[in-house]
Amino acid sequence: GRGVLLEVYLHIAKTLPNTVFLLQKVCFTFPQIKKMPADFLGFAYAATVAAGGIMGYAKAGSVPSLAAGLTFGALLGYGALLSSNDPPRPLFQLGTALVLAGMMGSRWARSGKFMPPGLICVISCAMLARGLIYHNRYLPMIGARQD
Repeated sequence: GRGVLLEVYLHIAKTLPNTVFLLQKVCFTFPQIKKMPADFLGFAYAATVAAGGIMGYAKAGSVPSLAAGLTFGALLGYGALLSSNDPPRPLFQLGTALVLAGMMGSRWARSGKFMPPGLICVISCAMLARGLIYHNRYLPMIGARQD
């Protein structure tokens, strides 16, 4: 119930500064990654998806929600790390957002409930559009000649 939700929230609040520090270390100290602004919006998206899975488990005891939220959150976090490279490699993040938007969009259409499938579908579509607009020059073009 609320006690579990409060404990999860307090744990996240306590570990968030350490997580941000760790993400900064990972994003800016790997030798193969040149310094480039980290994809903070991508990391926030990943954290939101993972937190949604945790909330689904805390509120309803849904283990599939927890597993899916943490899995997609981890995949999106890795995609945000790839998008933070110089040059960015956004294809993994875009593909994951597309799959998540499709899955949650179909759940939204079946249930008619906006929370949580509609919200995640809208956020995923927004991140997909952002990625296509912001990273368009780094995406492979079908039929384009590779020099």
